[in-house]
Formats: sequence, C-alpha cells, structure tokens
Amino acid sequence: MILLKLIKESYLFALQAIVVNKTRTFLSLLGITIGIFSIISVFTVFDSMERSIRTTINSLGDNVLYISQSPWGPPEGGGEYKWWDYIKRPQPKFSEIDDIQKRSGTIQAVTYLAGASRTVKYQSKSIENATIVIASHEYGEVFSLNIADGRYFTLLESASGKPTVIIGSDIAEEIFENQDPIGKKLKIFGRNIEVIGVLAKEGSNIFGSSSDNQLIVPLNFARTVLDLNNIQSNIAVKGKPYVSNDQMRDELTGIIRSLHKLKPAANDDFSINETDMISKQFDSIFSAISVVGWIIGGFSLLVGGFGIANIMFVSVKERTTQIGIQKSLGAKNYFILLQFLFEAVFLSLLGGLSGLLIIYLLTLIVNSMDLSFVLVLTLNNIMIGVGVSGVIGLISGSLPARNASKLNPVEAMRSTF
Repeated sequence: MILLKLIKESYLFALQAIVVNKTRTFLSLLGITIGIFSIISVFTVFDSMERSIRTTINSLGDNVLYISQSPWGPPEGGGEYKWWDYIKRPQPKFSEIDDIQKRSGTIQAVTYLAGASRTVKYQSKSIENATIVIASHEYGEVFSLNIADGRYFTLLESASGKPTVIIGSDIAEEIFENQDPIGKKLKIFGRNIEVIGVLAKEGSNIFGSSSDNQLIVPLNFARTVLDLNNIQSNIAVKGKPYVSNDQMRDELTGIIRSLHKLKPAANDDFSINETDMISKQFDSIFSAISVVGWIIGGFSLLVGGFGIANIMFVSVKERTTQIGIQKSLGAKNYFILLQFLFEAVFLSLLGGLSGLLIIYLLTLIVNSMDLSFVLVLTLNNIMIGVGVSGVIGLISGSLPARNASKLNPVEAMRSTF
C-alpha cells in the first residue's frame, strides 16, 4: 500500500510539473523524445527491411544449395573475392545431375538452372528484356511454385523439349489483358511457344525482383535455340527432411570433386552457395547501422537526461518546505528518495512514449504508400524505447532525489522559496 501511494504521489507531482511549467517541461523532455525517436526509428526501419530481406531469401529455399561457378560473396572470415580465378572455372553441366542424384544419400531433388533475357511477343504486343528461366523438369520439386491457372510441364514435355512456357502474372496481364492465356502462343527466340500455366501474383520483393515478370521454359527446348555453354548456370539441390545443409554440403563437395576428377591436393573448381550466405552479409551491414543509430540517439538522450535532471533539481528546490513537513511527520529518507526517482522516471517515460507515438504514426503513413516492405514497430523495439527512457530517468533523477532525501527537516521547513 505504501509503495502504491508513493507511485501515485510521484505521478501526481510529475503531472503537476508538466501543467505548471509547460514550456520548461516540454523543452526538457524534447531531448528524450528526439533521442528515442532517433534510435527506435532506425531500429524499426532496418528491422522491417531485414524481415523483408530474410523472407525473400527464405523463399529461395532454406534447405537448398546451389552448385555454381563462383561464390556469392567474399570468403568466410574475410579475404579477397578472386573473380579472375572464378571465371576460369567450368560451368555446372546438366549431365552432372544424374550422377549427383545417384551418388547422394542426402538429396531429395536436383535441378539445372540458367537464365536469359529476350523479347516476348503476342500479336501486336511485346515485352522487351523479359527474364526467362531455363530449368530442367525437377525445378517444380526443388522450388515451390504457386500456379494460379493451368499446370506445370509434364515429364514428356520436358524430356522432348516441347515449346511450352509458364508465365508470371504481370506477363499475362500485360500481354493478354482480359484474355485467357492458357493455350495461347507467345513468340520467343523466334519460335511460337504455347502457354500452359500462369504463376500466382506475388509482388516485388525488396530486391525489386519477382516471379510476376518471369517466364519458365523447359531445358531441352532451350537447348534447341540457345548455346547453354555460354550462359551462366547453377545446379540447385534440395535436401531431404532433417538433413542439415552442412551434411549436404560435405557430401556434394566429395561428389563434385570426384566428377571433376580433382586430385586430393587440388583446390575446388566450383562453389556451393546457400541463401544463408546472403543473410550473413546483411547482418554486418545492419549491425553497423544499429551502432550509428545508438550514437545519433545517444547525444539526444544525453541532452534529455540533463533536462530531466534540471527539472528535478528545480522541483526539489520548490518543494523543500514540503519535504521538511513530510520528514517531520515520520517520512523516511528512502521514501523521499523513491518519490523523486519515480517522478523523474515518469517524466522520462513520457518523453520516450512521445517518441514512440511519433514513430507509430509514421509507420501508418509509410504503410499507406506502395513500398516493397511493411514498416512495423515491433514489441521488442517498444520495450527498448520504454526501457531506455526509464533508465535515463533513473540516472537523471538519482542526484536530485539523493539531495532531497538528505535534507534536514528543520532547515527544510524554514525554507521560504
């Protein structure tokens, strides 16, 4: 009961300080508001970006490894990206897929991937530089395809190289408008290709890419119109359930080295990539930006802390007589100390909550716009904002509260401030 009474009185004193000295209190709390706004806004923006990036990366498959000519980033632990050595390596070959499938005990599915850009035409309409995915039949087993209309390639269509294509939703809308695209024929590579499926609309990810503006054609058809030896390619491998990427990587390394007939002392002439490598590269970027956010907000919090301390020193001076009366009636030093500490924390929390409110309103405004990611003020960031505000108030109010608790009751009651 005593603690609740103490908290109530502290809250009322803090409210009185705001009502009686509006301008002084506003200017003093402005530093806390700006500091919390600076720190939490940085965290909110980059947490939202990180969430969107990780969602995009995970859509590539968190249990999928990519056998490639070169790595997707610098070597682990740092080091130079030796592109001049990587371009000398051989491209992954479709002929290696069967051997990988037969020798592996960790793989569920494996597919060959390549890409090209070409103009797509239908009657008088055309799309230039459309992204064309060239894939072997198992593409649909390695990656989850959401086909909204039509179907996937049959095994016969893939094996025979029948000119068929699955198109993204944006391609379908732009080329065919209100027509049903299934069964229609697009002209690509100078050949008529039948549309057999349309992918569900997914929207652009944070990297600006999307399956909405892509077309997928069977590998054996692409071989008849393209020289695949001159196109960048990958072999994507999906692991069996409960098989770790490390297990799969170790096994694949041995298989590919054997296929390439590499001697034990020879370096790998291939790279095995995974989506986690992209995530790790972004982790270092977000960590550095978080530090910058703390530095920028830290200066504002420092100024805000001095403002809270100033309010509390003035409050102690104004209430010196009242403190003397409380002590004469039996109030202990710790009661006076906690009373002023709580008051400082309440004031600081008010400034912090104001900063969080501004951020929340900005997230509503930003989310009303058409962006590639959703801005979310998470509970974790709210707790950080409230916690930092509370700590600043506690630190800023410590010295004024200590001075108030040490006042001599007789001298305090004689004060005529």
